[in-house]
Amino acid sequence: MDLTSWTPRMLSVLRIVTGLLFLEHGTGKLLGFPPSDHAAPTLFSLIGVQGALELVGGLLILIGLFTRPVAFVLAGNMAVAYFMAHAPKSFFPTLNGGQLAILFCFVFLYLAVAGGGEWSADELVARSRTR
Repeated sequence: MDLTSWTPRMLSVLRIVTGLLFLEHGTGKLLGFPPSDHAAPTLFSLIGVQGALELVGGLLILIGLFTRPVAFVLAGNMAVAYFMAHAPKSFFPTLNGGQLAILFCFVFLYLAVAGGGEWSADELVARSRTR
């Protein structure tokens, strides 16, 4: 069985799951769904801007549209989030709660290089241009 033929599809699965998880962070911050203990932030506050990036960026990553530039921006966003919110608490990510920010950062860096995969809007656009 040749698993390498599944690489583009699994890249798409990674992108879709990452987009869904990131989108959920944005809907939680901005729309209150799923419900949390945090009140809805002011849109132009730091958390409001973060929620907008998570909502819009998560949706674009989910569908695979503009995957490379969006993923690059979101990787930087997660790096900043880690160093602003988590790193000051402790050097160790397991103690400062920053594991998810680090993981998102590096998955987004990978997507910025690899693209959206076989099942993405970017791929549909590229196919329609070659016809």
